[in-house]
Amino acid sequence: MILLFINPKTKSVVLENTKPILTVLVDNSVSIPFFKEDKEIRNIIYNIKNNKELVSKFNIKEFTFGNSLQVLDLLSFTEKETNISNAILTVNELHKDKIAPIILLTDGNQTIGNDYEFINSKQPVYPIVLGDTTLHQDLKISQLNVNKYSYIKNKFPVEILLNYDGNETVTTQFSIYRKGKTVFTEKVKFSADQKSKTIIANLISTKEGLQYYTASIKKIEGERNIKNNTKKFSVEVIDEQTKVLILTSVLHPDIGTFKKAIESNKQRSVDVLLVDDFKNQIIDYQLVILYQPNNKFNRVFSQLKQQNSNYFVITGANTDWNFIHKKQLGFTKKAINQTENYGAIYNDSFLTFLQKNIGFNQFAPLKDKFGEIILTKEHQTLLFQNLNGVQTEQPLLTTFEQNNQKSAVLFGEGIWKWRAASFLSSNSFQEFDEFLGNLVQYLASNKKRNRLEVVTNTIYPANSTIKISAFYTDKNYQFDARASLEITLTNVNTKEITKFPFSLINNSYQVEIENLPFGNYTYKINVKGQNINKYGRFFITDYQVEEQFTSANHKKLSILAEKSGGKLYYKNNTDNLLKDLLRNKSYHITQKSIIKQQNLIDWKWILFIVISLFTIEWFIRKYYGKI
Repeated sequence: MILLFINPKTKSVVLENTKPILTVLVDNSVSIPFFKEDKEIRNIIYNIKNNKELVSKFNIKEFTFGNSLQVLDLLSFTEKETNISNAILTVNELHKDKIAPIILLTDGNQTIGNDYEFINSKQPVYPIVLGDTTLHQDLKISQLNVNKYSYIKNKFPVEILLNYDGNETVTTQFSIYRKGKTVFTEKVKFSADQKSKTIIANLISTKEGLQYYTASIKKIEGERNIKNNTKKFSVEVIDEQTKVLILTSVLHPDIGTFKKAIESNKQRSVDVLLVDDFKNQIIDYQLVILYQPNNKFNRVFSQLKQQNSNYFVITGANTDWNFIHKKQLGFTKKAINQTENYGAIYNDSFLTFLQKNIGFNQFAPLKDKFGEIILTKEHQTLLFQNLNGVQTEQPLLTTFEQNNQKSAVLFGEGIWKWRAASFLSSNSFQEFDEFLGNLVQYLASNKKRNRLEVVTNTIYPANSTIKISAFYTDKNYQFDARASLEITLTNVNTKEITKFPFSLINNSYQVEIENLPFGNYTYKINVKGQNINKYGRFFITDYQVEEQFTSANHKKLSILAEKSGGKLYYKNNTDNLLKDLLRNKSYHITQKSIIKQQNLIDWKWILFIVISLFTIEWFIRKYYGKI
């Protein structure tokens, strides 16, 4: 009985054998059947799985990869993208601190992700090269850069990077077409020494709306793959003319900054006047910028109110805050005569228009009179004030929208320093000019703000996943997570109509659509229960990214194998790979001892015996009628 209460424990040492892991990574992209290697890859996997010595030595784990890593279930070879580096690094993380060599079955052609040639794999990689390793002559459009928008009757640049694989000297022709008509052409020459060429084509926007173009390089003799000779692109042509008036009470470098940044868009013009010299009517302008207003701006503010015109106020050391308070503009400041420097903090919850963070928090502070700002109208703040390294809830740049009148206010002078800092960090004024351009475009537009905004591309490659995001707000322009959105797609060629619901992901509605055939599509996105719709269109090309390659990239795979401590093999000598893996003594079974504690008396068995005895006794008593 005493033993039952004490229940002493015993210790035993158990040896556990752990086999090394052999990871098999299989390229499941459409480039494998394009090279006619799908049957070969299945044979290699069969030989690995059915090699008894290999199974005895290794714990074999199989994965497929396209744009992400998956456990091998079914080889479909339908992945539209290939990310070799991600597959290797993910397996490295899965088998961290283990002996786990990797067999990589691929053609070596990667379409997305970091270049696997430069990754550091902790596990040795043994690539098996699939596909044709013979170098064929090939021309391709490797990259095409163009702005999404252009203004009517303006020139817009298209940058095209052409590449040549081959050793002979060849001459061909590059062209750009719109609706079957040639809008640009140029002869190009390649050789063994000059294998790439960049072309800049300046096209003219002649028609408003979404315009599709086709860039194409003429095939050369002996070229086998011409699918990468053509690339489509689109440009949204906007018919917009904007006149901006800057009225100032002082001479300041900010004035020149505003003029240069706004006029970087050729569809916008800026007039600059001292307020004393202004005699005209503001009705001639879509936006009026008021720089450091004082009582001399009285007539201007009267016109703004009378005509319900949009305006942008910039305050600073020379601003007359008593005058501003009298005008009841929706903001006041308990200002004193002392000035303060205010840094910028980007607000990623800003909803009025799309504006990325261009490094606002790194820019020099702006100068304004010290005091608390009070906002009395509904507003959206893009930038908050950073006061001596402390983030505050005080606005630095905020927007207002009331009764179809738009306005904004920047609480500080010295924005010229921002443009200079932006140039130093990016070697271009583009980011800063786009920031001011976005603000001016919003303020200068008389269009009512949309409650439903959609983000989508105008061109998608064949067999790609169509990703569309939508942002929906309530009547107060706050994100509304209660809505139900649906997209209706119409194939312009076949007239086939399909519908898909949106899913709520974080602070946006998203839908992903797969397996759409190539062609033109129109779409309608509607909010159920609301008379709110958004229309648009996109084009799916018949060109697949995975089909741009003419041969396997055995050179990069060889570098990967050498760097990781593995070795390169070809599909016809996979037997040698299996033999080398079996002979390699560094891939060995490891043993570790595990100490197990066990109770001397097993309560489970005692409980079972006691219950069994009580049960037998009950049946015996029942049988003899003693119960």
